[in-house]
Amino acid sequence: MRDQVKSLADLGLTARAGREARVTGLAVDSREVRDGFLFAALPGTRVHGGEYIQYALRMGAAAILTDAEGAEIARAELAVSDAALVIAADPRQALAYTAALWFGAQPDTVVAVTGTNGKTSVATFVRHIWQELGLRAVNLGTTGVEGDWQAPLKHTTPEPITLHRMLAGAAEAGVDHAAMEASSHGLEQRRLDGVTLKAAGFTNFTQDHLDYHASFDDYFAAKAGLFARVLGEDGTAVVNINDARGVDIAAIAQARGQTLITVGGAEGADLCLMAQRFDATGQEIRIRWQGRVRQLRLNLIGGFQGENVLLAAGLVIACGAEADQVFDMLPLLGTVRGRMQLAATRDNGAAVFVDYAHTPDAVKTALSALRPHVMGRLVAIVGAGGDRDAGKRPLMGQAATEHADLVIVTDDNPRTEDPAAIRAAVMAGAPGATEVGDRAEAILRGVDALEPGDALMICGKGHETGQIVGETVFPFDDAEQASVAVAALDGKLA
Repeated sequence: MRDQVKSLADLGLTARAGREARVTGLAVDSREVRDGFLFAALPGTRVHGGEYIQYALRMGAAAILTDAEGAEIARAELAVSDAALVIAADPRQALAYTAALWFGAQPDTVVAVTGTNGKTSVATFVRHIWQELGLRAVNLGTTGVEGDWQAPLKHTTPEPITLHRMLAGAAEAGVDHAAMEASSHGLEQRRLDGVTLKAAGFTNFTQDHLDYHASFDDYFAAKAGLFARVLGEDGTAVVNINDARGVDIAAIAQARGQTLITVGGAEGADLCLMAQRFDATGQEIRIRWQGRVRQLRLNLIGGFQGENVLLAAGLVIACGAEADQVFDMLPLLGTVRGRMQLAATRDNGAAVFVDYAHTPDAVKTALSALRPHVMGRLVAIVGAGGDRDAGKRPLMGQAATEHADLVIVTDDNPRTEDPAAIRAAVMAGAPGATEVGDRAEAILRGVDALEPGDALMICGKGHETGQIVGETVFPFDDAEQASVAVAALDGKLA
């Protein structure tokens, strides 16, 4: 694709004054522009991309895609340039469609899942089920591109150029099935608008990202955009109606004429989770689909995983798989990295788990879900990220103290904020908690507190392998630290 050349018309774009251009590549970063590139100057939260048009032109851009504001910012430079100017009312959406046309290919079957919590688990489960059915599949999101073709990603839902480069790369590698996470940021910024979906899933809706979205309503509207705008009328919506906002998503899907599959414990759910029974290593679930009842085992910790698995099953069924074959695959599913992951076990049998729970509801859900698997005390380590929604910090502490027997408050990713100030905000909602700033020491203390039958849940960072302090990312892996702590305390370190 590096050597291809396309006209603006090929990319669905029309320039001012009928100008045409032969485009040799796409870029949203002016530093990546080369001769003949189309540069997308997009509105940003801090700086408008129009400020960088002058640099893109110096790098040889043949065309500029922006909005009226961006064109006005660079009016003087554009007036003396030969570059074609495309002004779009929604340049982000225009870029999404342009990127789709530029790269041209994506796996034949693509699904996307949105919601506050559970996106990574559901997308990964979908990919696992497809693979167990003998299909070549990937999942894209927080943990990168995983499966039969792999690549790193910096964002849960990358900008359209990267996204379509990944989808095209997977397709060229013979991957014909892909499951994507759809973040609220990605949906709000139209990053998925050029992707052709067969089905979309909704997990739940709770507080998060209010540092970016102006209100709960705006946050929900971004999530709902997956069904109201991205998923076509001929697509299938798979919706968890256990969540209160699931009913609203279902109504949007029905209003657009999409096929609807409801999932949850409600009696009227199409794919109904009728009952669950927990033990130390997993759970038995009883489900009903089209009048037939089945009972099967999941080697997964946490009651909410039952809903995640059924949502994944619903998405696979929505894409044409035979239901009984899908259900036969569910006992083969394994834990998703950083999601209710068993990281280590002490000699006394006490278990240490790692989870990505970084919202109040996610902490509550993770601890509540672990409780039925634990005979003894439940210990929780919790923190909150810097430069993010500050309002949820005391709620994080509150959720931990309400659902754990012992709580340790520590640093998460403080970023550019004062770590002590963040911990103080979390401690305000966690009376009686122990404050330990150093995360490694907090994990060591948590592991040291474990008696037979106890369990420790390390919340917040999940799969992450670094801790962001200031502008620096230091190597740090919760699961690895838990293993080191257990080995040290049980006398297994060399």
